[in-house]
Amino acid sequence: MPAPQRSIPLAYFLTFTTYGTWLHGRAPGSVDRDHNQVGEPFLPADPDHEAQIRQRLVEPPFFLDQPRRRVVLATVLAVSEYRHWIPLAIHVRSNHVHIVVRGLADPDRMLNDFKAYATRRLKEAGFDRDRRHRWTEGGSTRFLWRAEKVPEAVRYVVDQQGEPMEVYEASPSEPEALARDPGCPR
Repeated sequence: MPAPQRSIPLAYFLTFTTYGTWLHGRAPGSVDRDHNQVGEPFLPADPDHEAQIRQRLVEPPFFLDQPRRRVVLATVLAVSEYRHWIPLAIHVRSNHVHIVVRGLADPDRMLNDFKAYATRRLKEAGFDRDRRHRWTEGGSTRFLWRAEKVPEAVRYVVDQQGEPMEVYEASPSEPEALARDPGCPR
């Protein structure tokens, strides 16, 4: 007998990038709406396309140094607590942020809330107050439907991003508990 169909994913794997740092056409390649599945090859590098996009930037690329990364990490945790979302893993890098999170909300809303509040907190901390663009538009919102995919995403975020920067990982039992009790997020 097949497993019952779920209407709410177990978690979301969210990614957003900093402005001007991940341009289409860059090497080793990039993704678009038609080429964005795990294990699928990137679009080939296209230096001319990358140069065209770079010329359209209205501000220099935005990078997160350690103090800025700490603000972003603290903000993602605070927003999650306020919204009653459960962060399972967060990794704030110099040019992107990965988040594995459980919650009863639209993942685009989650993404937008994280970015908006991070911008506000960065300004309040005195960083780049006059800057207009910190993040690229949109981001990646992947739905994690199967219990085994949640700890896989957590491991990817925590352990497979290169040298750790600003990292948060929930209790190791939280992602594994999904395999035993994949009910709605608390």
